[in-house]
Amino acid sequence: MPDPFHQFIAIAGCACMVAFFAPTTPAADPFYLGTWKIASAVVAPWADHARLDTSEMKSLTGKTVVIGPKEIVGPRTLACKDPVYRVEDYPADWLFQGAFGEMHDRDKSADPAKIAATLGFRGLSWKVVITGCASELEYHFIDPGTAAIGLNDYVYILKKQ
Repeated sequence: MPDPFHQFIAIAGCACMVAFFAPTTPAADPFYLGTWKIASAVVAPWADHARLDTSEMKSLTGKTVVIGPKEIVGPRTLACKDPVYRVEDYPADWLFQGAFGEMHDRDKSADPAKIAATLGFRGLSWKVVITGCASELEYHFIDPGTAAIGLNDYVYILKKQ
């Protein structure tokens, strides 16, 4: 009969082999990966209405963006090679790189949560995907199938396809 030490070694060795050779289930793709359509655009709350240029907005609305693990494919202003994704939870005053917080700093009556609600954001915080791309675009998730990006004087609403 083997001594307890050798029994332990044999059991541990079997357990390691089972773990090593067991089939693995791949991790689920992050929620933001996939094909997104720019469904609409609205003038951003922070926009200077005297300087609005609709040409970029018209050229982007209706276009498709594919957020992949190694690149973002779409219109040139949204495309990115080698993104380094990071997901954060942002309160209303941090959305769109702090634009709503800055609005509140300039005018105390500007409530970041109410401003966010005008764009469809409900609740107290939202998932934001920071891409690490040179464009510094961030994807702000209203819900799992709806994202918003702020670009120049517009907020674009993207719907997952």
